[in-house]
Amino acid sequence: MTAIVNMLEVVVTFVILAIIGRAILSWFVRDPSHPLLRLLTDVTEPILGPIRRLLPQTMMLDLSPLIAILVIQVLWRIIRELALAA
Repeated sequence: MTAIVNMLEVVVTFVILAIIGRAILSWFVRDPSHPLLRLLTDVTEPILGPIRRLLPQTMMLDLSPLIAILVIQVLWRIIRELALAA
């Protein structure tokens, strides 16, 4: 069971880093066809899109990456504790 938890930890870490990378890269790269930005968008948009649709528009500030990271971390801690306790 710990091997599965460790593998999922890597996936969760990758997704969080992809979200952070996309947020930072969006400040500097304005070309949506940039290969790295396209990769990060493909990985993170299924997570950020639904959150973005639920949030109200706030002064051109996208809080969806912050909310996504917080939700992912809380869910991951719960799942990990349940998996390791079993």
